[in-house]
Amino acid sequence: MISRRLFLEGATGGLLLAGCAGAPTLQEAPPIVFVPGNGDTAALWQTTVWRFESNGWPRDRLHVIDPPYPLSRDDDAKPQPGRSSTAEHMALLKAEVDRVLQASGAQKVVLIGNSRGGNAIRNYIQNGGGDKTVSHAVLGGTPSHGVWAIPGFNEGSEFSGTGPFLTALNAPKGPNGDEVTPGVKWLTVRSDNNDKFAQPDGLWIGARGKPTHITFAGPELKGATNVVIPRIDHRETSFSPVAFEATWRFLTGREPASTAIQPESPIVLGGKIIGLGLRPDDPASGNFANNLPLAGARLEVYATDAATGQRRGDAAHRQTVGADGRWGPFTAQAGMPYEFVISAPGYAITHIYRSPFPRSSKLIHLRAERLAEADKGAGAVVTLTRPRGYFDAARDRMSFDGQTPPPGVPPAGAGVSSSKIKTGPGEDRAITAEFNGERLTGRTWPAAGNHLVMLELTY
Repeated sequence: MISRRLFLEGATGGLLLAGCAGAPTLQEAPPIVFVPGNGDTAALWQTTVWRFESNGWPRDRLHVIDPPYPLSRDDDAKPQPGRSSTAEHMALLKAEVDRVLQASGAQKVVLIGNSRGGNAIRNYIQNGGGDKTVSHAVLGGTPSHGVWAIPGFNEGSEFSGTGPFLTALNAPKGPNGDEVTPGVKWLTVRSDNNDKFAQPDGLWIGARGKPTHITFAGPELKGATNVVIPRIDHRETSFSPVAFEATWRFLTGREPASTAIQPESPIVLGGKIIGLGLRPDDPASGNFANNLPLAGARLEVYATDAATGQRRGDAAHRQTVGADGRWGPFTAQAGMPYEFVISAPGYAITHIYRSPFPRSSKLIHLRAERLAEADKGAGAVVTLTRPRGYFDAARDRMSFDGQTPPPGVPPAGAGVSSSKIKTGPGEDRAITAEFNGERLTGRTWPAAGNHLVMLELTY
């Protein structure tokens, strides 16, 4: 289990933001806009939003952007199909902040970003007028000094610590030479040594044994409150209970009532069905991530038996999505696991198994997948995925179809967030995964029939 000790550093020490949202009911709490990371979707903020709601932050003051093309360009100055520049990323955030301020009547917002999302936040506050519209900024695992800082090496990337983008953002400001824009209160959250993108060795960027010239403290910023949490990974800097606890304390000046997600009733779910590539409906356009709606996709939702993954009766929900890709509303049963089945031309029939949902959410985004050529001869292809964190064999209690650690997970370090198992032909059986107390059971479905299975962890 992750240690709950938090270490506060930086110029402000333990002086946190008392008065920001100090009213007992939090009805006047400022709007929050969450910004996902490189290649990620709004859906990753689902559990964080639930924790804010569980502690009284009004649901209508919690907003998440969903960049259509969330991946950065290889060279920020050169157009690249299916990728977004730092300027485009900032413009998307600015438009959402303007919309939220107008809709809410608030004077300022709080911005919370993971990884690349923090780059957009810093850029907007420094260069897009955000110093006048943002009260507090929280950056989880943002590579503020780069993923690498090697002169002459890929300096066009926004992740180069010696490139023009980060060099400009980090230029000293004010009498103390701070790296943060004045007028906004700043928090960074980082791992002590387990963030794959803040490593002195280039292992996780394909350069094992070569120095990156980045330290574990790379996400910290001079002039911010900098929090260090032992053993959390890159995504857990934003999506873990301990990261939420640090954020809540920073915003309110007090401990949250709980970091647990409080159940509610009824549970109403919805989200967006998304695809892959430049155009999600075109298999020839590639398999990289985007957040574009997959218009015309067919969704079926089945209640399942927690022990066997078998369906419990007919579909509880059926829907063909429109041009916006939105699905729902669907009223779920408390304590019931579900299988979501997506069918769309050019894609495998994608079976996504999920744990019971404790609360309502409009962030249940579902991605249709394609069978890789190398997998088409398998009996079944089952992938275990953890969107809100990585697998660490030295830290986590986990197994996948009885294998510990799951296939492909290294013996140390948190750098892998998925694991794949290919079964033999003709197998029709349950397949189970466990991760730190969350247990998921699905069924194998035949790859020969163009089926893919995903066991998607919530926590």
